[in-house]
Amino acid sequence: MKKNEFPLSRVAEIKVSYLPHFKASERPKLTSSQQVYTILLDNWDLGLIELQEQFKIILLNQRCRVLGICEVSRGGITGTIVDAKIIFGIALKAGACAIILAHNHPSGNLKPSKSDLQLTEKIWQGGKLLDISVYDHLIISADGFLSFAKENLM
Repeated sequence: MKKNEFPLSRVAEIKVSYLPHFKASERPKLTSSQQVYTILLDNWDLGLIELQEQFKIILLNQRCRVLGICEVSRGGITGTIVDAKIIFGIALKAGACAIILAHNHPSGNLKPSKSDLQLTEKIWQGGKLLDISVYDHLIISADGFLSFAKENLM
């Protein structure tokens, strides 16, 4: 290949867009972990909650109003792989000022694993660098939830 064989104009264009379906004033405002759990259950595939682990994020504006919910990963019965780059890519694309992390434990056990705690810390630290607050991480089941913030785990 010769030097400068490919013209500099041959690069991919990257576009960023966010298409909200509601006015900002119509978006729910979250003020408690119970509200977060309710919104998550309303937007979770309840047919999978006891079968397959899923990881989602709730994106929030500066007034704690929900911009949207996005599934970040889906795994097996005992775990799922979560990539922080994907989480922050979504948050930046949506213009989120804050996020709430959430995943289910198909077993129904709400106790966080060591890897749950490590991932939460990693994402919290990444959020500090990007000025995106990580308000909470919920582990949910069909019967209840555990809030990392409420349990002082973050």
